[in-house]
Amino acid sequence: MSDDGQDSAASQDRGRETEAWKEKGVVLRASIYIFGTHLFAGFVWVLFYVGGHADK
Repeated sequence: MSDDGQDSAASQDRGRETEAWKEKGVVLRASIYIFGTHLFAGFVWVLFYVGGHADK
């Protein structure tokens, strides 16, 4: 019967690790999306800047 308690505790620890892993994945993915969006916006800004200063 004590083995069941240990298995349950180990299962809960794995559950916490899985949740922590998922949370890290979400933070990483959000960071990549935010960085990528800012990079794209900067590129578009440069295009408008260069286009606005082009000789016509």
